[in-house]
Amino acid sequence: MRNNPLKELAALGQSLWLDYIRRSLIASGKLRRLIDEDGLRGMTSNPAIFEKAIAQSHDYDEDIRAMARAGKGVAEIYDTLSVRDVQSAADEFRALYDATDGADGYVSLEVNPHLAHNSSRTIEEAHRLWAALERPNVFIKVPATTAGLAAIEQLLREGINVNVTLLFGLPRYQQVAEAYLAAVEARVGEGKPVHRLASVASFFVSRMDALLDPLLEGLLAQGGSEADLARKMHGQVAVANAKMAYQLYKQIFGDDRFKRLAGKGARTQRLLWASTSTKNPGYSDVKYVEALIGADTVDTVPLETLDAYRDHGAPESRLDEDPEQADWVLQRLPDLGIKIDKVTQQLEDEGVEKFNNPFDQLMATLERTSAAHAPEPAHK
Repeated sequence: MRNNPLKELAALGQSLWLDYIRRSLIASGKLRRLIDEDGLRGMTSNPAIFEKAIAQSHDYDEDIRAMARAGKGVAEIYDTLSVRDVQSAADEFRALYDATDGADGYVSLEVNPHLAHNSSRTIEEAHRLWAALERPNVFIKVPATTAGLAAIEQLLREGINVNVTLLFGLPRYQQVAEAYLAAVEARVGEGKPVHRLASVASFFVSRMDALLDPLLEGLLAQGGSEADLARKMHGQVAVANAKMAYQLYKQIFGDDRFKRLAGKGARTQRLLWASTSTKNPGYSDVKYVEALIGADTVDTVPLETLDAYRDHGAPESRLDEDPEQADWVLQRLPDLGIKIDKVTQQLEDEGVEKFNNPFDQLMATLERTSAAHAPEPAHK
């Protein structure tokens, strides 16, 4: 009988997390089966995931109606529903968290996406969510915007676990890692424990190819001297960027600065591969999982990609293969008129909006539902 490819990832040093959350997944026992049978080691969520879970299912209807009848506002209703789901999922993972001494077993909840460019309000929101969750095995997700960097460092310094999300570029990743190291150093300097402080740096992978491939296809169609180079680049940039991030990770967390912190019990800030579903139907549906298997990393996948990998994945450590080729891909982009820093900034800006829009849609749905069940105003 064929081994389960999902469970083999752990032997290669990679933790598999699920990029999906819904109450029925937890209540039905399916999440427990994924943990037990597929080796699932964590879970992530975001505003788009909660919009689909709450607005596009009937799992939450009765709770929404009950809170509306009690006079709760839409913000409080959303908080209550999302916090309950994350708490329930974290409880399912708690045994794994304890067994791995806090290495795995985490569930993430994101701050309001509209706060992506406001450090102080992000910190305030993260404090509120952390207190509400009351679980050690949760992450507060904070986007890696310029404003987010200050919030990330402050929250980590206070001992709040942070999943740094919406990472696209290598320079920004270096800033994120610096924020993590500075926070750990500050805690050590203050005599505070660091052995259970956790953080991951979430690189969004497939979105880069989804943006660049049409540009490369345009160059291919034009022919000429750039066509051959564009052909070599097509579908390769996202993986190359992730591979170079991994090289940077090994450099940052392999030097003496971190080794001193590790001596105090600090963990590395692992790289997490997000947006790993394949957007181009011409590519393998496990393209971004296969290419980015490597030690000390996390891969968070949607259910469809998880099912596909269980069916026909071929686990092998590939993340460290041919970094020279990955570097060559990034270095040759300017020859095609593509500026990678401009690309990653565009992806970050679009990423914020891709969370703002479903969040707003969900709030509008909750507003409509609440209005239909709100108590009648008292008449004198």
